[in-house]
Amino acid sequence: MVKFLLSLMIGLIFSFQLVSQSRKFVKVEDNGFYCKGKPYKYLGANFWQGMYLGMPGEAGDRELLKKELDHMQSLGITNLRILGSSEGNGKYQITPTLLTAPGEYNQTVFEGLDFLLDEMRKRKMKAVVVLNNFWMWSGGMPQYVSWSNNEEVVLPNIEGGGSWNDFINYSLRFFEDSSAQAIFSNHLTVLINRKNSVNGRKYKKDPTIMAWQLCNEPRGYHNPTAYRKWISSTAAFIQGIDESHMVCLGAEGDTGTEYSGVDLYEDNLSDHLDYATTHLWIQNWSWFDPQDTASFTQALEKSKEYLTKQIEKANMLNKPLVVEEFGVSRDLGNFESRSAISYRDEYYQFIFNFVLNQVSNNGIIQGCNFWSWSGRSVPANPGGMWSSNDPLTGDPPHEKQGWYSVYSHDESTLEIIEQYSNAINEFNNNRNR
Repeated sequence: MVKFLLSLMIGLIFSFQLVSQSRKFVKVEDNGFYCKGKPYKYLGANFWQGMYLGMPGEAGDRELLKKELDHMQSLGITNLRILGSSEGNGKYQITPTLLTAPGEYNQTVFEGLDFLLDEMRKRKMKAVVVLNNFWMWSGGMPQYVSWSNNEEVVLPNIEGGGSWNDFINYSLRFFEDSSAQAIFSNHLTVLINRKNSVNGRKYKKDPTIMAWQLCNEPRGYHNPTAYRKWISSTAAFIQGIDESHMVCLGAEGDTGTEYSGVDLYEDNLSDHLDYATTHLWIQNWSWFDPQDTASFTQALEKSKEYLTKQIEKANMLNKPLVVEEFGVSRDLGNFESRSAISYRDEYYQFIFNFVLNQVSNNGIIQGCNFWSWSGRSVPANPGGMWSSNDPLTGDPPHEKQGWYSVYSHDESTLEIIEQYSNAINEFNNNRNR
């Protein structure tokens, strides 16, 4: 009798998992992404600013948004990693924000997200929607801690070159602050259940959305236990609201340093996460110095070693992997939008070729999103910090403008993007389940 009941429970759990997967628009089968019976591998872009361009009236620029989406579509880009939430109103931060206070919303920003998702729908693009942020540039975790404790966010002195330690410790408090997490959970309920004001479809029923992403680059640092507990509980919470979409973490994988308190395998163990993500930053991790071009070859070798390690861990998890952030500055670290981009082109080609080889050989990597699409928008002050009246580039407000942005006039880079996106799209079209 005990064996019978145990077998019945296992069968019910397995059946629930199958039903849950079958209801997903993009789903995982055999460690790969599939949509409507076909493989869904992709070359995509980070386009975090999309919902801001989508805002109605003078606050946004809907005509520019449509042009940017058209341009990316013409290059074969089928997936966009977008910002789906922003909070508060602080320094080094995008404004206006969606969540202005706990439970209070700027409907203009919400309508911008509605419009973006509907325009992506028209172009058959898929969205990975980022729900939170470890870093301050969209409000994120430090803002939730601030609301919970009625205190100011502790910010780093970015322009003065000061330490980030105090800010990091402040953001880390989120993982043990039940009140901050409750504010976030209430927001998730509102966001995921929202009815799109353009097409009337609830977000949780929108096939344009590929996945909900818990956070942009969360890190555990010296408290990985609380960090991983939050990962599993939040992913489960989202699945309790929405059974149609995949859920992923949005972490960097292993990063370039051990003290970050992240590990691709350990962070993605939860059954409530459908796939794993990794980021790769050869400059931020001090593998490549644009002023020392001889370091580039070594950076390529380190990148290959890093990605190979990430693949090994994803295979241990039996979960697909996406390389969802990578980029390189313009030659010699120049921030001017018309400066040379030879090293970026070579690096993009390296990453795209690595991903295409994985796709072509049924590897665990399913796609990539380069950082980031700026298109027609160029910095008002190249190398300076963003201010509220400046154009929205691909570089977020806490970073120097023009650092990693890809512009519509970067013809050599766009040719490489188009070449590899077309190759991956051809793979999808030639294979059926």
